[in-house]
Amino acid sequence: MTTAAGPPGQPSTQAARRKIAVPTAAMIPRIGDSLSFLYLDMMRIIQDDTGLIAFPAQPAPNRRLRIPTAALSCLLLGPGTSITVPALATLARHGTTVVCTGTAAVRTYAGIVGPGQSSRWLEAQAAAWADPEQRLAVAARMYALRFGQDLPPGVTLAQMRGLEGQRMKATYKILATQHRVGRFKRTYDPDDWDSQDPVNLALSAANTCLYGIAHAAILALGCTPGLGFVHTGTTHAFVYDIADLYKAELTLPLAFSLNASENPEADARRAFRSKLRLFRLMPRIVRDIQNLLLPDQTPLAAADGDDTDLDDIQLVHLWDPDDGTVAGGTNYGYGQPWQT
Repeated sequence: MTTAAGPPGQPSTQAARRKIAVPTAAMIPRIGDSLSFLYLDMMRIIQDDTGLIAFPAQPAPNRRLRIPTAALSCLLLGPGTSITVPALATLARHGTTVVCTGTAAVRTYAGIVGPGQSSRWLEAQAAAWADPEQRLAVAARMYALRFGQDLPPGVTLAQMRGLEGQRMKATYKILATQHRVGRFKRTYDPDDWDSQDPVNLALSAANTCLYGIAHAAILALGCTPGLGFVHTGTTHAFVYDIADLYKAELTLPLAFSLNASENPEADARRAFRSKLRLFRLMPRIVRDIQNLLLPDQTPLAAADGDDTDLDDIQLVHLWDPDDGTVAGGTNYGYGQPWQT
């Protein structure tokens, strides 16, 4: 069998086809394009011939919901919800994070990561986490991002925590005054859930949604949620690190605005979801994670929709202690000096 050769200096047809088949970063849907989440409870989710369908656990006529998996960053499954394996497989193919929430907002997360991701950001996260100096530098950048300004040189991590605590107290006081709430104290007690005031209930619900969005962005970048820089001791430490960057701006004002709500948890979820596209939160989280981990390098793909030409960037490489990385998909068994 012969292969037609192209013009001088041009690859053959077979070589061109091989190049097209090689996975590149441009083939991966940008997580910034998925801007929303969906919360469901007391529902059953199945896969049919055209996509995912949700319908009440107790059958009811004309009550079916088509789930737009390609447009979702995460799917929150509340109490009484069941889902089939084919439906989970569809979510996995679209890279949608599944977040299971139990009674009284006690959370467990089940992350689904699609195949073919680059490990660049995972390696950057692990390298910074494993080096005490780099880890401290990332933590300092996180606090600076929360404060909205650079920190004075020489500030210790303990001092940063103290400054953040003072900042949160001041934020609580300002919001309580604006909404005439009176004195506010943050509480979270799953064992005595119903005794909490509407602001705390709304804040817990909104934070749950924020954790799901942050978790989805972390997984979409290929990072791991367990390697945190400020938080530690939990498999979701990095989720809490990233979510904390936005609470004072997003979930706290929302929760205080619902201080008179009769159903603050549901109202908080609906309000947060309706404003999510306005927040442009997903591309912002992706951009912030990239800048936190590699502040001096241009990101591989811009989070705000920059159409950088990535066609020549291959995702699969081989590690070499001397050369760094070498091309994958190549047989290195020929022409070696030790061959006989």
